[in-house]
Amino acid sequence: MEINFTAIYILWLREMKRFLRSWSRIVGSLIMPLFFLIFLGFGFKGAFIPGVGYTKDYIFFLVPGIIGMTLISISIMSGLSVLWDREFGFLKEIMVAPVSRVSIAIGRILGGMTTSLIQAILIFLIALGMGFKIPGFLSFFLALLVMALISAGFIGFGLIFASILKDIQGFGIIMQLIIMPLFFLSGALFPLSNLPRFLRYAAYLDPLTYGVESLRKVLVGHCFLPPWLNFFATFLFPVITVFLGAFFFEKSEL
Repeated sequence: MEINFTAIYILWLREMKRFLRSWSRIVGSLIMPLFFLIFLGFGFKGAFIPGVGYTKDYIFFLVPGIIGMTLISISIMSGLSVLWDREFGFLKEIMVAPVSRVSIAIGRILGGMTTSLIQAILIFLIALGMGFKIPGFLSFFLALLVMALISAGFIGFGLIFASILKDIQGFGIIMQLIIMPLFFLSGALFPLSNLPRFLRYAAYLDPLTYGVESLRKVLVGHCFLPPWLNFFATFLFPVITVFLGAFFFEKSEL
């Protein structure tokens, strides 16, 4: 299986140009995370939350979860571009080119990962303006690595469904039904210890849980689950989904 780096770069560049030319897409994708960050960050300030304590510094607990929310929603929905390209014939044009489908899938994944990272960094910068602080530059670079792994994992996840489904509206509906449960089960807004036991077990099956916990560890310095487990799961998830996403994309029909 030959990997064509030129094709990967061209598809990455195409995704970047589409992203930078669509300011409505950037603003629209940031509105919901901003609502959660601003209203919950200020609204719960000073309240008492079991497992967190008095939430004078609730923003420190909240920010990694909101970054995770930004990454999962943008990354999964990036699979929608595959369906749009199939609908308008662009996908057929690049499929007949002398380039492996795996190279095409990698280019799309890298493009989606870059755009989701840009928007996650924007949320991070806004959080800094609201009083969020990090231990140092090393924490920020480690957080970027974790963000990239989260994004790659869910882009691969979205690519799997985009390769199987043919209906654009159906894809959007199914992805929304998946995104919200994964977000709320991840412990992004409240400690996992507050959940009933059966929901806690469900949270342990949620890959976003380990991504959010990893972000908390590198940005804040503490997390609720063992750090080694968080980092291992955060690394393993994109390995599996990117492989499966490339496999299903290669086998998909135009």
